[in-house]
Amino acid sequence: MNSAPMNSLLIQLVGGQTVKTLKVVVIGGGSSYTPELVEGIILHNATLPVGEVILVDVPMGEEKVKINEALVKRMFHKAELQVEVSYTFNRKEALYGADFILTQLRVGGLEARSKDEHIPLKYGVLGQETTGPGGFAKALRTIPVLLDICHDIEEVCPKAWLINFTNPSGIVTEAIHKYSKVKCIGLCNVPIGMQYEAAERLGVNPKELYCKFTGLNHLSFMTHAYYKGIDRLPEVLGISEDEGIVQNIEKIEEMDIVANQLGLMLSPYIQYFYFEKSMIAEETENIRAGKGTRANEVQEVEKALFEIYKNKDLDVKPVELSKRGGARYSEAAIELINSIYNNSNDIHVVNVANRGSIPELSDDAVVEINCVINKQGATPIQTGNLPITVKGLVEHVKAYEVLTIEAAVTGDKTIALLALINNPFVHDVGDAKNILNELLEAHKAYLPQFFH
Repeated sequence: MNSAPMNSLLIQLVGGQTVKTLKVVVIGGGSSYTPELVEGIILHNATLPVGEVILVDVPMGEEKVKINEALVKRMFHKAELQVEVSYTFNRKEALYGADFILTQLRVGGLEARSKDEHIPLKYGVLGQETTGPGGFAKALRTIPVLLDICHDIEEVCPKAWLINFTNPSGIVTEAIHKYSKVKCIGLCNVPIGMQYEAAERLGVNPKELYCKFTGLNHLSFMTHAYYKGIDRLPEVLGISEDEGIVQNIEKIEEMDIVANQLGLMLSPYIQYFYFEKSMIAEETENIRAGKGTRANEVQEVEKALFEIYKNKDLDVKPVELSKRGGARYSEAAIELINSIYNNSNDIHVVNVANRGSIPELSDDAVVEINCVINKQGATPIQTGNLPITVKGLVEHVKAYEVLTIEAAVTGDKTIALLALINNPFVHDVGDAKNILNELLEAHKAYLPQFFH
């Protein structure tokens, strides 16, 4: 295992000036997304002087993080960039002197995700690993770990920025805001994916398209798509495409019709809310046919990816990574870091505290909206009232999220039950009780707060 260097590096700039290079710590460094992230660092090297990258993981992930470390070193070497790369299991040591921390972890791994998806289906309920009871279980396991990370950040690098990509991103980010002092911005690649899809439908450069969003993480809505000052969202909604916005979610054709009627471009995850019965039938049939759930598919994808990563001749992000579902993650994450570091006042769609941006929600509720990004962080752009057609759903989901956070922090089973009852996918208290009990038992090793 490599030890993390503790000294700051300097680089020479034009005109004889020197600046401190940036130290980036990736917690969950054994994730298959890591090469995607590093590609973004390489592409932004002219404005983002990264001098050190530390991959942090846990001992059970050593094989994957070692493979990633070797690939990342080859990628930087090919790009002719002098970046120190190492991996460690000592998170606190790695955090000393960090400028930016990215969290992309999965507590319990894909085996836990498989249980999250399978258990609710026994009761005719969508597990869905971010928005359904599966996302609920993931939040219970994840929030305590993220808060432990935040306590370390508060102690050893309080000025650092935490960029959270760990799902359910909105819920986790809200927990961080409520229970720590860490400077944190939540991130999801869905909005940037929607922007690119809208641009493709219009046949324009996505960088020249300004899209306005409102809502929550994985429950977001594009309300406008401005191109050269003209809102062309009606044109976007009037064109059908065969492929979905996010490649790991198959598109239901009626989504285009619903979006057109609502006058909003929809996050692809909204199909789970609007076509719940169809999604349950599809997942049930996949299990009956031996295909399993998405977790089983991802396990096979990851196995194949890491075999590709092992190739000592590979020194770029492989195209096969797009099948994993994290498309444009690096673009979203590194451009966000670039905007903070360079104080650029760019506009990004991120997960931040509402602060009055959406009047129907509390100020401390984390929402997914357009924000101005600079060294002070993310300043929400006022979006106005939620469209009446989606207002009830957004408020419903936010109530579930608030209760889930409280349950994760307190380990109170009654609050956990109330959270599940408030999840839009759960329609029966008896089912909620059974699902809760089975999920808690299945993940007992990762839920000490519930088992004193």
